[in-house]
Amino acid sequence: MTTANDTSVLDLALSAAIISQAPDAIIFADPGGIVRVWNSGAERIFGHKAAEVIGGTLDVIIPERLVQGHNNGFNHAMATNQMKYVNKVLTTRSMHKDGSKLYVELSFGMVHDPDGKILGALAIARDITERYAIDTAQRARLAELEKATQSHP
Repeated sequence: MTTANDTSVLDLALSAAIISQAPDAIIFADPGGIVRVWNSGAERIFGHKAAEVIGGTLDVIIPERLVQGHNNGFNHAMATNQMKYVNKVLTTRSMHKDGSKLYVELSFGMVHDPDGKILGALAIARDITERYAIDTAQRARLAELEKATQSHP
């Protein structure tokens, strides 16, 4: 017979396995901006091992020119319990450990305890660098073709 405690332990183990094995990056930062969760998807996408990032800030994956905006948005979300990009997907620049530039799609959420207190922010990231490059090249080619047809009626 399975007890409620057994079910809770199994549910916790299942949740941990899902997070650790998800192909997309799953990142959680506490209200102070300190990374507390960095899964294997984040390791693969950004190149940093969890042990290198947990306990630090997300600055290691944010291009320098975007750090202040990120920090302002994060601090505002923690203070007001409101996120600008909640229920939206944001495409933005990021950085790999080796210094290469990435494009990622990010979705965000606030994490609360049962009493509604903010525990921090969750981000799910997917590397779209290759797709972004293809889309950019296609847009450039389309613009060239449109220009060519306009100049030759």
